[in-house]
Amino acid sequence: MDQISRIGMDTSKHIFQLHGVSADEVPVLRKKLRRRDMVTFFAKLAPTVVAIEACGASHHWARLLQSLGHSVKLIAPQLVKPYVKRGKNDAADAEALCEAMSRPTMRFVPVKTAEQQAGLMMVGVRDRLIRNRTQLANAIRGHAAEFGLTAAKGMAHLVPLLDRIEADESLPALARELFAIQAKEYTQLQTQIDEIDTKFMAWHRADECSQRLVKIPGVGPIGAALLRMKTPEPELFRSGRQFAAWIGLTPKDHSTAGKVRLGVITRAGDEALRSVMVVGATAVIQHVRRGGRAPHWLAELLKRKSPKLAAVALANKTARVAWKMMVTGETYTAKSVAGTSAGAASQA
Repeated sequence: MDQISRIGMDTSKHIFQLHGVSADEVPVLRKKLRRRDMVTFFAKLAPTVVAIEACGASHHWARLLQSLGHSVKLIAPQLVKPYVKRGKNDAADAEALCEAMSRPTMRFVPVKTAEQQAGLMMVGVRDRLIRNRTQLANAIRGHAAEFGLTAAKGMAHLVPLLDRIEADESLPALARELFAIQAKEYTQLQTQIDEIDTKFMAWHRADECSQRLVKIPGVGPIGAALLRMKTPEPELFRSGRQFAAWIGLTPKDHSTAGKVRLGVITRAGDEALRSVMVVGATAVIQHVRRGGRAPHWLAELLKRKSPKLAAVALANKTARVAWKMMVTGETYTAKSVAGTSAGAASQA
């Protein structure tokens, strides 16, 4: 067999499809391996470059192959798709990965360490617990309304509602028992969320960069920690605008024939990070509308645009400032906003 220059590997739970080429771009490896044989194969193979689609368990396999002396390139699925030829199967996907990694302008996903994966797991667990709490709270409100018991919006009003339900002896015994079960479940969920938040804050306090990011208006401890966890290597982005585009905060481009046509934001990238950025910006907008101080560009934008659109523009600008601070190690000052305000406003 000729010397393998690079390998594209399509992964799954049990089957791994390999496609390798030589330095002359001639296919020299087309092989299907079972999970138990994969490690043995790469342990015997001379160090080479392996491309894997950034999907479930891809970071685990990347770390494993790196420990065997290989160089691993993770590629986002949407960047591999254009290189898939007619027909969709494992062999075609492996070949597309091998081809995609050879492109000089290809962007790669940094391989995360086990500790970084643990941090992202904490984010996922917290999101799931909050969704479960919201679902349960809505169910409790819906059932209570059937008995004429209502409460104002917000989680702060749910516990008083449960106390009223417990004290209402006019309710059927079965309904009171079921409400008690739901109240117990709600208490357990809230306790678990508080425990995760404590771990989140401990992680935030232990990270120097996260401590700097939290000083940006609209970026709280959760947002700062997410920025650090989701972008372990911010220097891979060429500019703050590219970073904002990765989050999905820049407008879609439909320009042609010299005419610039910008649409709504792309909503690409990580949904959790984008949501936190927009929610933080919305809080800043609400503070400004209540009489708080605001940069001149933001005050002028609010005169022309809706608060929601201004919040997205502010989130765009905040993302650019955060990227600059992560790359350079700078601390936040009011001057940090000046260089990005005009650009963010123009994207609105």
